[in-house]
Amino acid sequence: MASIEILVGTTLGGAEYVADELAAELQQQGHTTTIHLAADLAQLDPDKLWLIVSSTHGAGDLPDNLQPLYQQLIDEESHFSQLEYVLCAIGDSSYDTFCEGPQKLADLLEQKGATAFVDKIQIDVQRDPVPEDAAVAWLRSWIGDL
Repeated sequence: MASIEILVGTTLGGAEYVADELAAELQQQGHTTTIHLAADLAQLDPDKLWLIVSSTHGAGDLPDNLQPLYQQLIDEESHFSQLEYVLCAIGDSSYDTFCEGPQKLADLLEQKGATAFVDKIQIDVQRDPVPEDAAVAWLRSWIGDL
């Protein structure tokens, strides 16, 4: 079974609810999860799958609690070619910066050599007012590949 680092980027708590639901689903399938609400690069294992669950804040930015990790990654000289990640981005399509914050983190990880394990999901709260449902359905579409 897989061990998964769940990195949460949240401003009002919605992404945290999604992360909790995904963690519960993963654990039901026998996987181990660690949720990071204030992710620090020194505490993350690049040999584990990173599941990023994040909203967009402001004008296409990451939430404040993920900003330090983003800066650490910018400053880090190491290459992350062994790292695989998945992205669950949450946003509101009525904004022109829909899901841009989490995408910035994914782009940076790829610049550092990481690869996406599966295609990302961009949950639109206009279409999916309960984002946990869309996230769990997405997870179930690829959980068998772990």
